[in-house]
Amino acid sequence: MTHFIDPSDYDATVHKEIIDALTRGDDAILDICEDRAIEEMKSYLSARYDAEAIFNARGSERHPLVLMMCLDIATYHIYSAGNPQKMQNGIRKDRYERAVDWLKGVQRGNISINGIPLLEEKERSKEFLYRSNPKRTNHF
Repeated sequence: MTHFIDPSDYDATVHKEIIDALTRGDDAILDICEDRAIEEMKSYLSARYDAEAIFNARGSERHPLVLMMCLDIATYHIYSAGNPQKMQNGIRKDRYERAVDWLKGVQRGNISINGIPLLEEKERSKEFLYRSNPKRTNHF
Protein backbone atom coordinates (compact mmCIF):
# COMPACT_ATOMS: atom_id res chain seq x y z
CA MET A 1 0.00 0.00 0.00
CA THR A 2 1.35 3.36 -0.97
CA HIS A 3 0.49 6.68 0.57
CA PHE A 4 0.95 8.86 -2.49
CA ILE A 5 -2.82 9.36 -2.74
CA ASP A 6 -4.65 10.60 0.34
CA PRO A 7 -8.36 9.76 0.68
CA SER A 8 -9.13 13.48 0.69
CA ASP A 9 -7.54 13.80 -2.78
CA TYR A 10 -10.56 12.08 -4.32
CA ASP A 11 -12.79 15.00 -3.32
CA ALA A 12 -11.76 16.94 -6.42
CA THR A 13 -12.39 13.93 -8.69
CA VAL A 14 -15.40 11.99 -7.37
CA HIS A 15 -17.69 12.13 -4.34
CA LYS A 16 -16.72 10.01 -1.34
CA GLU A 17 -20.17 8.39 -1.31
CA ILE A 18 -19.60 7.07 -4.83
CA ILE A 19 -16.17 5.67 -3.90
CA ASP A 20 -17.69 4.00 -0.82
CA ALA A 21 -20.51 2.52 -2.91
CA LEU A 22 -18.13 1.20 -5.59
CA THR A 23 -15.71 -0.31 -3.06
CA ARG A 24 -18.51 -1.34 -0.67
CA GLY A 25 -16.55 0.42 2.05
CA ASP A 26 -13.58 -1.93 1.62
CA ASP A 27 -10.41 0.15 1.82
CA ALA A 28 -8.37 -2.80 0.54
CA ILE A 29 -10.01 -2.38 -2.89
CA LEU A 30 -9.11 1.30 -2.84
CA ASP A 31 -5.49 0.45 -1.97
CA ILE A 32 -5.27 -2.14 -4.75
CA CYS A 33 -6.61 0.29 -7.35
CA GLU A 34 -4.22 3.03 -6.18
CA ASP A 35 -1.27 0.64 -6.33
CA ARG A 36 -2.26 -0.41 -9.85
CA ALA A 37 -2.48 3.22 -10.96
CA ILE A 38 0.93 4.04 -9.49
CA GLU A 39 2.57 1.01 -11.06
CA GLU A 40 0.99 1.84 -14.41
CA MET A 41 2.35 5.37 -14.20
CA LYS A 42 5.80 4.16 -13.12
CA SER A 43 6.01 1.98 -16.22
CA TYR A 44 5.77 5.10 -18.38
CA LEU A 45 7.71 7.57 -16.22
CA SER A 46 10.65 5.42 -15.13
CA ALA A 47 12.51 5.74 -18.45
CA ARG A 48 13.21 9.46 -17.87
CA TYR A 49 12.17 10.34 -14.34
CA ASP A 50 12.94 9.08 -10.85
CA ALA A 51 9.62 7.32 -10.35
CA GLU A 52 10.44 6.19 -6.81
CA ALA A 53 11.10 9.77 -5.69
CA ILE A 54 7.94 10.99 -7.45
CA PHE A 55 5.66 8.49 -5.74
CA ASN A 56 7.40 8.66 -2.36
CA ALA A 57 6.44 12.35 -2.10
CA ARG A 58 3.78 13.24 0.44
CA GLY A 59 1.41 16.14 0.97
CA SER A 60 2.36 19.36 -0.79
CA GLU A 61 5.59 17.78 -2.13
CA ARG A 62 3.54 15.84 -4.69
CA HIS A 63 3.42 17.23 -8.21
CA PRO A 64 -0.20 18.33 -8.84
CA LEU A 65 -0.33 17.19 -12.47
CA VAL A 66 1.11 13.76 -11.68
CA LEU A 67 -1.35 13.46 -8.79
CA MET A 68 -4.29 14.41 -11.03
CA MET A 69 -3.35 11.81 -13.65
CA CYS A 70 -2.82 9.19 -10.95
CA LEU A 71 -6.24 9.94 -9.47
CA ASP A 72 -7.86 9.64 -12.91
CA ILE A 73 -6.25 6.25 -13.45
CA ALA A 74 -7.07 5.02 -9.93
CA THR A 75 -10.67 6.21 -10.23
CA TYR A 76 -10.99 4.38 -13.55
CA HIS A 77 -9.81 1.17 -11.88
CA ILE A 78 -12.23 1.71 -8.98
CA TYR A 79 -15.14 2.17 -11.38
CA SER A 80 -14.02 -0.86 -13.40
CA ALA A 81 -13.98 -3.02 -10.29
CA GLY A 82 -17.25 -1.72 -8.87
CA ASN A 83 -19.44 -1.11 -11.89
CA PRO A 84 -17.82 -2.28 -15.16
CA GLN A 85 -20.97 -2.09 -17.29
CA LYS A 86 -21.07 1.69 -16.78
CA MET A 87 -17.53 2.00 -18.17
CA GLN A 88 -18.57 1.64 -21.82
CA ASN A 89 -18.51 5.38 -22.36
CA GLY A 90 -18.26 8.26 -20.01
CA ILE A 91 -16.03 10.69 -18.26
CA ARG A 92 -14.02 8.11 -16.30
CA LYS A 93 -13.00 6.24 -19.45
CA ASP A 94 -12.24 9.51 -21.24
CA ARG A 95 -10.10 10.78 -18.38
CA TYR A 96 -8.28 7.44 -18.17
CA GLU A 97 -7.52 7.49 -21.89
CA ARG A 98 -6.37 11.11 -21.63
CA ALA A 99 -4.03 10.17 -18.76
CA VAL A 100 -2.56 7.26 -20.73
CA ASP A 101 -2.09 9.45 -23.81
CA TRP A 102 -0.34 12.02 -21.62
CA LEU A 103 1.92 9.32 -20.15
CA LYS A 104 2.79 8.07 -23.63
CA GLY A 105 3.75 11.62 -24.60
CA VAL A 106 5.93 11.90 -21.51
CA GLN A 107 7.56 8.56 -22.29
CA ARG A 108 8.31 9.57 -25.90
CA GLY A 109 9.76 12.88 -24.74
CA ASN A 110 7.12 15.03 -26.42
CA ILE A 111 5.90 16.21 -23.02
CA SER A 112 8.11 17.15 -20.10
CA ILE A 113 7.02 17.55 -16.51
CA ASN A 114 8.55 20.58 -14.84
CA GLY A 115 9.57 20.17 -11.24
CA ILE A 116 9.87 16.40 -10.90
CA PRO A 117 13.20 14.64 -10.48
CA LEU A 118 14.90 13.37 -13.61
CA LEU A 119 17.04 10.27 -13.64
CA GLU A 120 20.76 10.76 -13.89
CA GLU A 121 21.87 11.01 -17.54
CA LYS A 122 23.63 7.64 -17.38
CA GLU A 123 20.50 5.93 -15.97
CA ARG A 124 18.10 7.19 -18.61
CA SER A 125 17.21 4.60 -21.17
CA LYS A 126 18.14 5.57 -24.67
CA GLU A 127 16.46 4.01 -27.60
CA PHE A 128 17.94 4.01 -31.05
CA LEU A 129 16.47 2.69 -34.21
CA TYR A 130 18.94 1.65 -36.87
CA ARG A 131 17.61 1.26 -40.37
CA SER A 132 18.93 1.05 -43.86
CA ASN A 133 17.63 0.77 -47.35
CA PRO A 134 16.50 -2.68 -48.44
CA LYS A 135 19.17 -4.92 -49.88
CA ARG A 136 19.31 -4.77 -53.65
CA THR A 137 19.60 -7.93 -55.62
CA ASN A 138 20.96 -7.25 -59.07
CA HIS A 139 21.53 -10.43 -60.99
CA PHE A 140 22.89 -10.37 -64.49
